[in-house]
Amino acid sequence: MNRATISLLAALAALVAVTGFATLRPDDGTGRETLEYESPRPVERAALTCPRPTAAESATTWYTAYTPADDAPYPEDGDGEETGDSAALLPAPEHTPGTEADESGDAEENAEENAEGLDNGEAGDAEPVVPLQEPGLPVAARVRDADTPALTGTAEQRLAPGWTVQQTTSVPSGPGRGLLGTSCQTPDTEFWFAGASTAETRHDYVHITNPDGAATVVDIDLYGPEGRLESDAGQGITVPAGSSVPIRLSTLNSEPQTNLAVHVTARTGRIGALVEAVDERLGADWLPPAGAPSGRVVLPGIPADAESVRLVVFAPGEEDLALDVGLAGPGGTITPAGYETVSVHAGTLTAVDLEDLTQGEPGSLVLTPASGSGTGTVAAALRVTMGDGEEQEMAFIPATAPVERRASVSGNTASGTELSLVAPDEAAEVEVTYSAGAEGGEPVTETHTVEAGTTLVLAPELPDSTEGQFAVTVRHTGGGSLYASRTLTAESDGATTFTVQTLPDDRSTVAIPDTRQDLSILTD
Repeated sequence: MNRATISLLAALAALVAVTGFATLRPDDGTGRETLEYESPRPVERAALTCPRPTAAESATTWYTAYTPADDAPYPEDGDGEETGDSAALLPAPEHTPGTEADESGDAEENAEENAEGLDNGEAGDAEPVVPLQEPGLPVAARVRDADTPALTGTAEQRLAPGWTVQQTTSVPSGPGRGLLGTSCQTPDTEFWFAGASTAETRHDYVHITNPDGAATVVDIDLYGPEGRLESDAGQGITVPAGSSVPIRLSTLNSEPQTNLAVHVTARTGRIGALVEAVDERLGADWLPPAGAPSGRVVLPGIPADAESVRLVVFAPGEEDLALDVGLAGPGGTITPAGYETVSVHAGTLTAVDLEDLTQGEPGSLVLTPASGSGTGTVAAALRVTMGDGEEQEMAFIPATAPVERRASVSGNTASGTELSLVAPDEAAEVEVTYSAGAEGGEPVTETHTVEAGTTLVLAPELPDSTEGQFAVTVRHTGGGSLYASRTLTAESDGATTFTVQTLPDDRSTVAIPDTRQDLSILTD
């Protein structure tokens, strides 16, 4: 047997080991065997990173983990019991270049040990955060510690498909006050953000978390209304294995910029990246990365009582873009007067204050390439404010990917949760499941139709037995495209605080083509 045959056999063995769902079909009379795949199958491993919560002394942070219940089969051991189920997060210590600990190498060594433990599915000496036991039952934890680190972890087997963790922090007072919420991220190689700032009243940080067992180097580029801002300070930032690094955006360029796009890329491996936006007047929240879609752009879930809406759009490509603006509300889609089209030059950022766009009704912004517009991806986000005077708060809604099959969000509360569903083209059929609470209860499932061009807002009606934070799972069961977000509100010192998280598809299955591959090379 030659080397090519050995390599192909090795690749085949690896594929079968990873998926577990490839089988050799017997000789069908042609003298050749064929390989048959089943499709789709649930993922068997998922990874997440969570940023370090705000360092405010008065802060309280809640973590809620959840994996949707699913009937998909999993490999079983000889006794018929599932094996290898696990899902938990471990600390990713903060790394500060140039400190005494950094020079001694102790911080990096500890971070690498954490990362190796995660890669091996071992917790080591660290205490796991919100470890799940079984699908369908959320687990919640509350932390009151200004030194709470970033987190990173993996889920295996039954707990992997759709694994989600919500991080919500309440800060009752001070310049970073507000409700800071984010769904923990799936690591990736690059992220685009629209709506960051280095204005004198803003103190924005990009938090970078490395979940892997080897150090990586990260580059951060800033873009304003005139294009890329020249700076070498954001290039070549080392992030050790299993650690996190916060970078203050104002240190990367000396000229204050009211609106910025931020591009974060890892030269090797994967990272998590989020922008912590802190405004001295409007409080704080997490600015998530934009989905950077091409074609239609959807920003779902503007609250009905939004006081102001600012749209920030960046065109990373080489063509100028013209985007028609639509507001999808409860009764249909309208074109806002005075804001019919947004023009964005290639490589630059455009910000538009849409004021009180929704006029007291909930809605979603839909941007569609205008006739004659260039093509390319778009990074876009909304900054939304609620409240009056000193009690005004801000949150961000980034452009998001659609719910193709299923999406979930955890950390919901009975009195402070609203789900926004938008169908920008044709009507969409939806199944919504509210899980049991972290402290008890039973799941509830509802079915809804989201009419074409509308936004449907749902407030959960839970059974009396539901106790503690719960999860929401949205299943797209038919019809046109579907986008979703969740608004979470909470009372803090007499003021209403809020945060919005979008619900992109959870990518919980692997699409394996139904194919028969000629393996005659193995028998020649």
